[in-house]
Amino acid sequence: MTTTFRFLFSLGFFFVFLSCHSQSAIVTSKTEIADTAFVNLKDYSLDFVYDMKYATEDNFLKAKVYDCDECFLRYKTVKALIAANEEFKEKGLRIKLFDCYRPLDIQKRMWTIVSNPEYVADPSKGSIHNRGGAVDITLVNKRGRELKMGTSFDFFGPEAGHLYEDLPQKVKDNRALLKEVMIANGFNSFDSEWWHYNLKSGLKDKLSNEKWECK
Repeated sequence: MTTTFRFLFSLGFFFVFLSCHSQSAIVTSKTEIADTAFVNLKDYSLDFVYDMKYATEDNFLKAKVYDCDECFLRYKTVKALIAANEEFKEKGLRIKLFDCYRPLDIQKRMWTIVSNPEYVADPSKGSIHNRGGAVDITLVNKRGRELKMGTSFDFFGPEAGHLYEDLPQKVKDNRALLKEVMIANGFNSFDSEWWHYNLKSGLKDKLSNEKWECK
């Protein structure tokens, strides 16, 4: 296994040891964490719902490719995502996560199955998922039920696109709400996937193939 992420809690200090190509960070407290450091979203908020598809066989790969259902992201992505979730909570909603940071090896595996850049980023260029700046999400209500978005997650077809119009008005409204709040908090949408959002400031971060250590 390559260099792993180790998270140690002792005497109120939070240590993060990260190796990510030429970027590295050794963090001694939460107030000193670099925006580009990888962190676990669960360490910063308990207000998200998780259905990490690639930690199961319920995905288009039909294979479990993550050892556990952790959501790692760059720290700046975590901060923006929490801010967006706070807005949704005011509306009685919460963000549900399907995927977060994705090691480059997994991107290569996806590309061999779906070699279409409209849906899967070419690993030679990399995805923002591989940079820790992208999330695949939906919204759930107070009962934990997903809002209707017209298609399932990872649906490869025009119906999943933001520009597709032949949808019930409620579905259009739900997609529009998700997009409006995410964009207002520093994210960009992806035309062909209603669930995919990129942090604008994460576009130039380095690709990573780091694996996380399951707790």
